[in-house]
Amino acid sequence: MIATPKPLNITWEKLPDDYPLPDDPVDNRTQPLLAIALTNSLRSNQRIANNSITSTNYAICATLNGKIVVKAPDWAYVPQFSASDAEIERSYTPQLQGDFPTIVMEFLSETEGGEYSTKPTYPPGKWFFYEQVLRVPVYVIFEPQDNIIELYRLDTTGQYQVQTPDESGRYWLSELELFLGSWTGTAFGRTGNWLRWWDGEGNLLLWDSEQVEREREIARQEREIAQQERLRAEKLLAQLRAAGLEPEED
Repeated sequence: MIATPKPLNITWEKLPDDYPLPDDPVDNRTQPLLAIALTNSLRSNQRIANNSITSTNYAICATLNGKIVVKAPDWAYVPQFSASDAEIERSYTPQLQGDFPTIVMEFLSETEGGEYSTKPTYPPGKWFFYEQVLRVPVYVIFEPQDNIIELYRLDTTGQYQVQTPDESGRYWLSELELFLGSWTGTAFGRTGNWLRWWDGEGNLLLWDSEQVEREREIARQEREIAQQERLRAEKLLAQLRAAGLEPEED
């Protein structure tokens, strides 16, 4: 006999203060670094509001048929929350405490985490939860080792459909008015593949450390230009004096 899942009754209730949240360690150091980097460039470039949420392994909750379900995406973006900071310290319940997430991401590791699970029965799989319960418009799965981005978007039937990147290998996310793509290099003490943002003109959104370095480079170039101008002025003055001319002083 094939079990038939019960019809979904979804409610949005505050997570009890004494509800035990999972306290499992992350699979590796790469996952939190990828999430930190995504948020860093958004914040440092003022691309998201102060009352938005960019979360890392943070509990997002719903109640299905009377049972609490908690999922903690590797990265998620909520445009606006309406609850107090204290209310959403441990977890977040969409609709009750603010907007639904518009982007969720999972970073694959060697440990299977159910990122593709469409299991509808309790506890539901991640794919099912993001697609059918939260109805998150954009679901990203990133495999950093092989630098593979899979981006899925809800279609008009409420199903995720894989998207095709542009000629640069990037995906346009209207939710943030930014492109998402991969970049290879060293940052935050790690060398490897990263997810990064580009604006509509194709300009890379810099991390705050890169912005500091760019400002230092600009300052260095300005000092060099000023030094060259001073040397040219001194050379001209010496030539004039050698010709028996003395410039008038202002």
